[in-house]
Amino acid sequence: MAEPSTPAVQPVPPQRGLFQVSSARRSPPERTKARTQDSRVHNRSLVLATLYHQGPMSRSELARDSGLTAPTISALVAELESDGLVTDIGPRKGSRPGKPANLVRIEDAVNLVVLDLSHSDRFTGAVLDLRGEVVGRAEIPLGGALGAAATELVLRLAAELLALAPRQVLGIGVGSPGIIDDTGTVRHAAHLEWSQLPLAERLTERFGIPAYVGNDINVAALAVLHFRSTQAQNLMVVAIEHGVGAGLVVGGELVEGEQFAAGEIGHITVDEDGEPCVCGRRGCLDLLIDAAHLRARLARTAEAGRPAVRTAAGRALGAVLAPILSALNLNEVVLTGPAELVEGEFLKAVTATARARTLPPISASLTIRSLAGDADLILLGGACLVLSAELGVL
Repeated sequence: MAEPSTPAVQPVPPQRGLFQVSSARRSPPERTKARTQDSRVHNRSLVLATLYHQGPMSRSELARDSGLTAPTISALVAELESDGLVTDIGPRKGSRPGKPANLVRIEDAVNLVVLDLSHSDRFTGAVLDLRGEVVGRAEIPLGGALGAAATELVLRLAAELLALAPRQVLGIGVGSPGIIDDTGTVRHAAHLEWSQLPLAERLTERFGIPAYVGNDINVAALAVLHFRSTQAQNLMVVAIEHGVGAGLVVGGELVEGEQFAAGEIGHITVDEDGEPCVCGRRGCLDLLIDAAHLRARLARTAEAGRPAVRTAAGRALGAVLAPILSALNLNEVVLTGPAELVEGEFLKAVTATARARTLPPISASLTIRSLAGDADLILLGGACLVLSAELGVL
């Protein structure tokens, strides 16, 4: 069947240098008086979040847990039922004194479409339900596409996923490499030759569905926080798959930085006499632990010497992480990337070095673990963007 025609994507502005991104700063939120509409939206999100995290509850239980009045809960549940977001599932099973109260639960009446643009050779995506379970998958080869051609592939993949969704789609969530602001504009993604690309806006305009775009490592950090059984509210995800980047969560909130570039640790100098880097300096962390560079170094090394190479790379990362761990008192570090590189000597060396270079109150509470090979982290992070913005449950 012939593909539907799609409008041409407008060319993006010329590519900037690696770190020549806009220095525009965030504006502090304007203080305004709370409106009735604001309270309703807040209360609606509160009810959804309570049901999302606690499971089915009666209306009286919802009132008690949320602090809202019984009439307010009844009105909100009725509204959410009419929107297809919650459903009445009848009385709780089991014997209790008196007439059993009916329970309400979040209804999986909508889907989420999520995309992972982090791979060097392909874009991948999935259709998820509200719990993050995969309903369908699709991917599209990158084939060397750059700039506007790569943008068109994103739109094509989104269209394929929307066609797979069995239910109404609540929103589109995207994890993309690069520096991305809070409007979903990719300010700079070097290897895709994107600069000042309003990707969220393009997706919304094309499909008429709310779209949210975040940095791939940042959304991976959100996925660890909400979908990977962590108890930490202060954590970092470090990825070495394509370059080196980190996603930071402090106090349960994502840290993006004033220029949306928090976590750009790949170009911290670790060896002043090291090899020249694309950023113009020498001896960057990226040259030591990025998967491509590490694999090349291992390939040039005899089998017996390879554990020492992986150990040296892990020590370099541990030395970079130690001051960050000390400054922020992070409780967990999650490493992602190829399992054959991350696990074993590399992971052990990162852990030993970070612990040795931090004070006991920090190192004693620190967990460093691997989620290498977890292919769904960025997809689940894209789901976090949608669930937070559209339902307020995260």
